[in-house]
Amino acid sequence: MNPGTVVYVEDEEDDVFLVNYAFKEAGIPNALVAIPDGEVALDYLGGVGKYADRAAHPLPILLLLDINMPLVSGLDVLRWVRSQPALHTLPTLVLSSSSQTADIRAAYELGANGYLVKPSALEKLVVMVTAIRDYWLVQNQLPPPFIDVEGITRAEPPLKRGSTVPG
Repeated sequence: MNPGTVVYVEDEEDDVFLVNYAFKEAGIPNALVAIPDGEVALDYLGGVGKYADRAAHPLPILLLLDINMPLVSGLDVLRWVRSQPALHTLPTLVLSSSSQTADIRAAYELGANGYLVKPSALEKLVVMVTAIRDYWLVQNQLPPPFIDVEGITRAEPPLKRGSTVPG
């Protein structure tokens, strides 16, 4: 199994609780870091402010991303991730309650590696998370991290509030 952190960006506390439960049921030993919105996700992924210490807040090996969030949408986070040298190859799965064709298309056009619709039954969520474990955490081979000239693994600083995501 690939060691490392999985980051789950989700604004609904109930969904975070259920995915955390499903991770435990699926026997996933990886740390699951829940981030409450897209704005905080940009700070975490960018290593900004209180997230600058990569030993305490490591870059994830897998990003699970809801798309319908306040402040900064999951699609904007995905667009930013794909524009960062340290993150552009980060496996990113959209985990959304939306099954709208426009949302699915937009996620793939922005570089999502997969789009999963959250099941309503807990048993089905455990099956989904087990499949995520088997492919993304066990079978999938990750590229080496981006290391800058100072020898530090990092992404570029995220956008400030009020600015637009390049795209």
